[in-house]
Amino acid sequence: MVQLPRLYAILDAGCFPNAHALCVAAEELAAAGVTLIQYRNKSGDARIMLEQAGELTRRLASHFAQNQREVGHIHSQATLSAPDLAALERPANRVRLIMNDRADLCLAADFDGVHVGQDDLSPEAVRKIIGWGKHGNARWLGVSTHNPEQLREADLTSADYLAIGPVFVTSSKINPDPIVGLEGVRRARALTRKPLVAIGGITRGNAASVIEAGADSVALISDLLPDPRKSAEEFLRILR
Repeated sequence: MVQLPRLYAILDAGCFPNAHALCVAAEELAAAGVTLIQYRNKSGDARIMLEQAGELTRRLASHFAQNQREVGHIHSQATLSAPDLAALERPANRVRLIMNDRADLCLAADFDGVHVGQDDLSPEAVRKIIGWGKHGNARWLGVSTHNPEQLREADLTSADYLAIGPVFVTSSKINPDPIVGLEGVRRARALTRKPLVAIGGITRGNAASVIEAGADSVALISDLLPDPRKSAEEFLRILR
């Protein structure tokens, strides 16, 4: 079973003026300690999506390599305890990239997984496409659900994690599904043993209550803007 970090960042291309700004935000999130980022682009332009996704892969790989070089420098300059060394070297420092909707672009951009909604390819069809990923690990597959019936159905698939929402009022979708509230999160937790991501209208003020209701992770879009690093650091402190 996959282990989700408390914070699941979503970068929506529509929130940024260009690809450079998108990638800078991703680097800032990584610098804050975010280890799971979903790339979302609803434009429908596969060429642009692949270009942006490829740049995200390159930039975050470079960020991880730089982090490892800094760890090596620290090793050479100081004597650290075993726990300190383990904290510096843990694989969690590498950011996992998840592609929204497009299994084909996940493969082309060498992403770590795919997240699909109710109107996308079925989870089993996606699983056949994405196969095995880099670093010897299976690519992750997530599925969005909005009510108990959808969650029960998704729970029977090969999905690695399930998302439930919107938990609160959200502005990230033009026509959002009905709000499920904290009770919806509690009910979802009772219906599945798979890791559960809560999404929709989550803020600094309510994030802790969502975790207390049973979510393993909270997905954020707008509340990470306009200062991704500072916002992510604040959320990570709240979600400890």
